[in-house]
Amino acid sequence: MKPIVLSIALAGGALLAAAAPAPAPAPLQDKTLVAWVSPANLSQKAGSVLTLDDGDSHFDGIVFAELSPRRWMPGSEGFNRTPKQQAEWAEETADARTVVQVALVHQGREVTLYREGRAYARHTLASPPPRFGPRATVLFGRRHLEAGDPENSFTGRILDARIYSQALTAEAIAALKPGQAGGPAPWAWWSFADEGLREKTGRFTGIELVGEVRLEGGSLVLKGKGASVITTCPGDPGEKRAPAPKAWSFSGPVPEEAVRSARLLRERLLADPYRPGYHFCVPEDMGMPGDPNGAFYYQGRYHLMYLYNRSGAGFCWGHISSQDLVHWRQHPDAIGPGDGDEGCFSGGAFVDDDGTAYLSYWMLWGARGIGLAKSTGPRFDLWQKTAANPVIRSTEWGVTEALNPDGSKFYYGSADPSNIWKKDGRYHMLTGNLLVLNKIGRAAEAPLSEQGDRLYLFASDDLKTWQYRGVFYERNPQWTERSEDNMCPSFLPLPATADGGPPSGKHLLLFISHNRGCQYYVGDYRQDRFHPDHHGRMTWVDSTFFAPEALVDARGRQIMWAWLVDNPPGEKEKGWSGVYGLPRTLWLGADGTLRMRPVPELETLRGPGKTWPAIPLASGESRVLEGVAGTSCELRLEIKPGTGGGCGVKVRAAPDGGEETLLYFDAGARQLVFDSTRSGVQGRPAVERAPLALAAGEPLTLRIFVDQSVVEVFANDRQAICRRVYPTRSDSTGVSLFATGAGARFEKTQAWEMAPANPY
Repeated sequence: MKPIVLSIALAGGALLAAAAPAPAPAPLQDKTLVAWVSPANLSQKAGSVLTLDDGDSHFDGIVFAELSPRRWMPGSEGFNRTPKQQAEWAEETADARTVVQVALVHQGREVTLYREGRAYARHTLASPPPRFGPRATVLFGRRHLEAGDPENSFTGRILDARIYSQALTAEAIAALKPGQAGGPAPWAWWSFADEGLREKTGRFTGIELVGEVRLEGGSLVLKGKGASVITTCPGDPGEKRAPAPKAWSFSGPVPEEAVRSARLLRERLLADPYRPGYHFCVPEDMGMPGDPNGAFYYQGRYHLMYLYNRSGAGFCWGHISSQDLVHWRQHPDAIGPGDGDEGCFSGGAFVDDDGTAYLSYWMLWGARGIGLAKSTGPRFDLWQKTAANPVIRSTEWGVTEALNPDGSKFYYGSADPSNIWKKDGRYHMLTGNLLVLNKIGRAAEAPLSEQGDRLYLFASDDLKTWQYRGVFYERNPQWTERSEDNMCPSFLPLPATADGGPPSGKHLLLFISHNRGCQYYVGDYRQDRFHPDHHGRMTWVDSTFFAPEALVDARGRQIMWAWLVDNPPGEKEKGWSGVYGLPRTLWLGADGTLRMRPVPELETLRGPGKTWPAIPLASGESRVLEGVAGTSCELRLEIKPGTGGGCGVKVRAAPDGGEETLLYFDAGARQLVFDSTRSGVQGRPAVERAPLALAAGEPLTLRIFVDQSVVEVFANDRQAICRRVYPTRSDSTGVSLFATGAGARFEKTQAWEMAPANPY
């Protein structure tokens, strides 16, 4: 990718070292403006890459295509310093991947525009230009402070932008490199790759962001339609603007402000009453969406990726690893925007025979497709996107149009890839169908084969070229509705026991539909097709339990995580968002249905426990469990339920019952129930009911985990419900047993305080 550099030189004013702060810039007359830019398109008009504005209707800037299409020009108020005859100037030819250097130089009455260090246009002013200062404003995007039409703003990327207090020569301009010091010290300097929006000299400390502005791939990205960055000096008499964020690099000193802010953020998160202590949550920033992704096991460590919207960058995959499934170590982000995409959505992971790990992901945005990234151990800290990306190409957002042998069109999904697996020496991968369903499957007259959930199978011999192999399974309309899609798929062999061991011979397909949440199929995998013989759900009233991700470890255990989609207002202001359910081990029951329980490693977090002997409760009776840590605990209940009514436990309960969360077995309805209608005013209050039938004489065993805002209940290794609750009262910490209807006998009740595992 060849850089394009446009420079504008303006002379006058004293030079200032790049690192020396100056509270008020000296006035400028002779000067040079330089920027390294990549226009998103060449049809845009009248936006500025870099403008110096005195706040009194005077400005000079590097403007693109205001008077003539595809041409750079020196912008100025009312074209006072701009030639209007530009037909002989060269048209810009750079595409969106090409970076160009552009510079504008004012020296006395001489104005010269440079492109790539060569004179692009030159003219002489009739009178000297105005002096800029002492309270100048610098803009990126729009031409000047009073610019009216929001369409007239630059669209594209800016890598580096500088202003010099003297007129640089063509040789000096050509010698400049983005992100590197050299030559005269800039009067103002923005190096977006290593300082973000912070101006290096300290002159410009106020900042305002307008429209769609972000930092991505080492560049300032402006999305047009008025998108702008406006920076000001200390004491600017105009409108107030927030201090510029103190972005900093790995190589430079860590600012004192960054250390203080990091400590304050940790302390604030530790004090957050809704932030879990032992359920994984995104360390900071916005886990919305917050899918678990890319889970794999290698040489004693569990690796897990988490999708989040990284501030200033875009959708990235965070990366954590653990030896015990409880305490997690943070790694550098695995993948994010760049190298042919603008961000990364959901996908899976796979470790090949040679120990190379691969991530399969959905490339953002538009008609991208499926991408792969690879890394080698033991840490897997550096991931490289493959040159073959997209390995499955979209023809539109999440959809690929293809032709049958007879020339007719058909469509398959090119979104949300599954984990890759190897069978008979070939690589295989699945893609989801939401966008195909939206395109052709929701219409009333849609063919049955296009309605509802489905997946598409691909195979490859080299991980570069992938062949479409057809629809992976046939949907049973008795199990799922025509409105449901299949996304975030995970396809792995299902072990026969909770402790792993040899595969059972069955496979488990975990997935979500966006309207109904997490669900699964158990079935046979043969001849490149999946044949489900059992279907189940992991959420019933809404889509709170979402985006499953699973792996198989060295013991043969299949372990899964899911994201809890519950995002109350104000999450961004709290500095974090995104919580996972506890890791579950999954296996095949003797009756051919799925079994599940929390991984036993969680027991290492148990503190001192309490045990109660048998507690019989008549209908309407309850019993408070004294001394239980009601905001962070595990409960284990062995119950002999009555023939009707309900029996269970209240958690996060206020003494007067004003707030409480009910977890119980409804014997008459044969359901496990999670009632959060009195759990607080935020979140998703609901009554969620999961089918649970007990055999004659079978006791009810409940395992319940309370962790600040997360509550999970597991029943008899066959069913589980997980939701978040948001009590508002500080005394909503009580735990009590209760029974309705025919009463119940709590044969054994145990409770443990759970130690936090998250670092903060």
